[in-house]
Amino acid sequence: MAKARALDKRRKAIRNIRKITRTMELIATARFKKAMDRAAASTSYTKRITSLVADLANAGLSVSHPLLEARPETKSATLLVLTGNRGLCGGYNSNVMRAGYARLQELKAAVPNVTLEVSGKRGIAGFKFRGVTADATYTHFEDKPRYEEVEVLANRYLNDFLTGKLDRLDVAYTRFESMSRQFAVVETLLPLGEIAGAEKREETQAGTAKAEVQYEFLPSAESILEEVVPTSFKVKLFKCFLDAAVSEQIARMTAMKAATDNANKIIKKLSMTYNRARQSQITGEIMEVLGGVEALKNK
Repeated sequence: MAKARALDKRRKAIRNIRKITRTMELIATARFKKAMDRAAASTSYTKRITSLVADLANAGLSVSHPLLEARPETKSATLLVLTGNRGLCGGYNSNVMRAGYARLQELKAAVPNVTLEVSGKRGIAGFKFRGVTADATYTHFEDKPRYEEVEVLANRYLNDFLTGKLDRLDVAYTRFESMSRQFAVVETLLPLGEIAGAEKREETQAGTAKAEVQYEFLPSAESILEEVVPTSFKVKLFKCFLDAAVSEQIARMTAMKAATDNANKIIKKLSMTYNRARQSQITGEIMEVLGGVEALKNK
């Protein structure tokens, strides 16, 4: 009976775990839908304003904006890594940290002054485990990042870039393309000319490169650029946070579904083993009773 009891106890424990993983899967699904709606709502606007900045950067205008101009020498750089505050989401956090750590080593080899900023408790702990202490950490960006919170961060980066304290900004995050495709990337967001170049390369690779557009600025090109260019950076940074949030929920939803399915398989196997053990035990008990009866008859 000891073996059957142990099997039954283990089966009950796995059933409890299955309840937890199933619940987490449902919660992640609900959060994913909300995050997906926010990311989808910002995608078109982000693409359009990024494309506009790319056109302006390549239009050969007589006026320019400091955010579009690459520095002749990169003396200081900042790497921002976006991870989650919680685990149980497969390889989501580890993939971003791996990509961010590789870019950090590249920057340290080429740039004299490199600053590391990490968002998410998992990323903070991961870099600390690798012997790297972040210069700035953030844990308040949950699965619903607000534009006002990201704008505070963006304004600081813009001010540092315009005053010469910062020459380059890289962001490591998980880009969301579809329900079945998310991958860790590291993008250079400052100077904005890097984004413009990437936008043009993507259009060329996709075969959708358009003819050069001639712009007429009213009241002036300077006033338009002063408004559009910083806004495009803020929107792009906010899109990185939105992509990271929706990708985290998809990864957690997938991981919890796989855990629930595995629990079902283990419970099924344990039930079969338990039934065999119980059957064998009952058969043994019957044989003992029959043996006792026969012994009484022989007396």
